[in-house]
Amino acid sequence: MYVPQSFQFQDNKEMIDFMKRYSFATIITTGDNIPLATHLPFFINEDAGKLVLTAHFSAVNPQAKYIAANTSLVIFSEPHAYISPAHYDKRESVPTWDYISVHAYGKASILDDEASKVRVLEQMISFYEPAYLEQWQGLSEKYKTGMMRGIIAFELEVTDLQGQKKLSQNKTGAERERIVRQLEESDNGVERDLANYIKEL
Repeated sequence: MYVPQSFQFQDNKEMIDFMKRYSFATIITTGDNIPLATHLPFFINEDAGKLVLTAHFSAVNPQAKYIAANTSLVIFSEPHAYISPAHYDKRESVPTWDYISVHAYGKASILDDEASKVRVLEQMISFYEPAYLEQWQGLSEKYKTGMMRGIIAFELEVTDLQGQKKLSQNKTGAERERIVRQLEESDNGVERDLANYIKEL
């Protein structure tokens, strides 16, 4: 990802925090010279200095055949918004788009055994809906075993992490204030989230 210096994240921790907040991402892998993409929720874990992304495909998803042998790109992106030149001091200005995005690269390992699949699913439940864990544990083993046959679980160890937060840092404080005001008044929750990030600068 091309990242101008003024749009860089402070550090990896800031990027990882963003990934955890916006953890529904797109994984892209090349298979037979064709890019394949799937939208998945991820569990993000830092352990012993390693950053590992865990998720699962449907068993019939052809992308799963390529993730162990090829580097995948996982894109975490949100929030974003159109920025009108009406907010700028100079009349000769053009529109742009403010956004935040993190790109994580790595090769995945397929988790074939049932115990690993259970661990992956319970991690996801604990992160996304802890209250569901009790119901999950009460499901029959037959049902859970059948369901797990329908998924391909994997872990992807991140080998390269890149991020960009383009939040009008190259504009004046007064211009950013006008942008924030407009975004805060938006009916779109994503745009209001972006306003908060711009205010944190």
